[in-house]
Amino acid sequence: MTPRHFLQFKDLTRAELAYLFERTRWIKDKFKRYEAYHPLHDRTLVMIFEKASTRTRLSFEAGMQQLGGSAIYLNTRDSQLGRGEPVEDAAQVISRMSDVVMIRTFEQEIIERFSANSRVPVINGLTNEYHPCQILADIFTFIEQRGPIQGKTVAWIGDSNNVCNTWLQAAEVLDFNVHVSTPPGYEVEPERAGLYGTDHFEEFADPMDAARGADLVTTDVWTSMGFEAENEARCKAFADWQIDGEMMKAAKPDAVFMHCLPAHRGEEVAAEVIDGAQSVVWDEAENRLHAQKALLEFLLLGRVQP
Repeated sequence: MTPRHFLQFKDLTRAELAYLFERTRWIKDKFKRYEAYHPLHDRTLVMIFEKASTRTRLSFEAGMQQLGGSAIYLNTRDSQLGRGEPVEDAAQVISRMSDVVMIRTFEQEIIERFSANSRVPVINGLTNEYHPCQILADIFTFIEQRGPIQGKTVAWIGDSNNVCNTWLQAAEVLDFNVHVSTPPGYEVEPERAGLYGTDHFEEFADPMDAARGADLVTTDVWTSMGFEAENEARCKAFADWQIDGEMMKAAKPDAVFMHCLPAHRGEEVAAEVIDGAQSVVWDEAENRLHAQKALLEFLLLGRVQP
């Protein structure tokens, strides 16, 4: 059978995502009750990291173990991938020795080449272009906190990076709206974001206008991994794009604030916001664990009866 991969958010249908959100709720509930659930007994996850990580490694490794399986960590610096082995060859070998592979790397092309030669499901743990597992957890968090996201408005303030691109894809699949505000020169590139169209997002020159009436306000660091050389220039360009208390007041009274972390207080977000009553960043971070457990179960076992 041809394996199912999760390389972009739009790789899953609306119905499949609805199923995953419900499974995430069920799996999280068992976790909170300290009830063992081991559907992936004797299954092995290989995690390949070319970019550093805290939340991605911890959530996948702990999640696989909590499902009864095992997880193996590979860093490209310590493997033949870091010594020039072709991605296609590595995929052939690794997928014969494991049941599922998660990759956190640079260009999306790398994970596309790997998955094309893999006998098992491949999950995008982050690339320069997309971060689908993060948005899977973010949307579950919104549903958990506020109910269905369909028809709602998400305000993205800051850099049009991989997380922003994935929010835009998710809006098209799940029928909600994204208001994007970036400094000049950092605007959304629809082709890079992998959009079908532009019906579900609108760009705003003023971040206050983007936040106005939003149900969810979110951001990321101004300087993503791989762009460190631009840090000084970016800090100047993004100075007026900090999410502060005034910007949150422009959103709906019950709006929530999200950040995929790590966060830089005083840069992309004020401490009063990320540490304030509207912030759900810690639930959001924990939900990476539960959403990814549901994803692993789905890719390996398909739909499971409750």
